Amino acid sequence: MSEEATAAADIGPLNIQRVMAALPHRYPMLLVDRVEELVPDQRIVAIKAVSMNEEFFQGHFPGRPIMPGVLQVEALAQAAGVLAVESLGLAGSGKLVYFMSIDGVKFRKPVEPGVLLRLEVEFIQKRSRVCKFAGRATLNGEVATECEFTAMIADPPAA
Repeated sequence: MSEEATAAADIGPLNIQRVMAALPHRYPMLLVDRVEELVPDQRIVAIKAVSMNEEFFQGHFPGRPIMPGVLQVEALAQAAGVLAVESLGLAGSGKLVYFMSIDGVKFRKPVEPGVLLRLEVEFIQKRSRVCKFAGRATLNGEVATECEFTAMIADPPAA
């Protein structure tokens, strides 16, 4: 594909309203604040603004606030959810993206309040309902967290 065709396929930036149209998550579990770049069927770059006002900092840890690793992975998964939903044209459909597995997660740098956590996720494999992703969260170009994970696209549970 030519560089012009690739640039034409890019979507972004996406504001919080567009993110919320793709994801069912809401405060305090919405961990994607905006999307910088999205190339359907390929990759996404999203941002999580990490604020001292986050509820988890009250107990993790008093006097040394650090974003829990599990929430860093969740932020990557939510970015992957936006990528999958936008790539498959499912925004606003009510479809959910469920975690199936997480592999090879590594935490390399603590994530503290006052930073912009850059979430970079790409498709490794995509099938009709199951997708595999590689993700990494960076701080000023340094890797804080990296992992691979698999997710399933499904209907929400019946009420």
